[in-house]
Amino acid sequence: MRTLTRSFAQGLLVLAPVAITVWVVVFSVTTLDKWLDTRIPGLGIVIAAAGITLIGYLTGNVVGTTVLSWLERGLGRVPLIRILYNALRDLLGAFVGTKRKFDKPVAVEINRHGLKVLGFLTSEHFDDPQLVGHVSVYLPESYNFAGNLIVVPAERVHPLDADGAEFMAFIVSGGVTDMNAAKTVLDGQTV
Repeated sequence: MRTLTRSFAQGLLVLAPVAITVWVVVFSVTTLDKWLDTRIPGLGIVIAAAGITLIGYLTGNVVGTTVLSWLERGLGRVPLIRILYNALRDLLGAFVGTKRKFDKPVAVEINRHGLKVLGFLTSEHFDDPQLVGHVSVYLPESYNFAGNLIVVPAERVHPLDADGAEFMAFIVSGGVTDMNAAKTVLDGQTV
């Protein structure tokens, strides 16, 4: 019975991520196909990807930048929408684009016994005199799209030589995802 239970759990661990991934892809494709009323399976996702790419290209020129600026000013005038739009824009911009913020992985010492938390350095200085010598670090939560922002003395923050995307996946997965391409550098020595 123990072998049967172990085999079932092993099969579930293998099958669940595959099944969930396939379901998300199929759901996305069929939903886009329905929205765009296409008869060819998968055409909706191709059209959506092409449309997103075209919008990205158009916003890279003077006319597109002007239109985007006009749209942002309009959204900035509506209080609740402004908060939502700015938060989403900044969050997405932190991961992709030219102003990425989650590209400086760090370990923060939180006690004298060497306990550390992992996060991303988001600001390296403050104008407030009470925060001189402090930095801000975003600490993502595992299995969640939330996190905490802490302000900590700069000397307690140690940069890590890790790819930002792999580092985020490592934190969000609760440390079970591998960071094969990442090298950790602490105290000047490669670990």
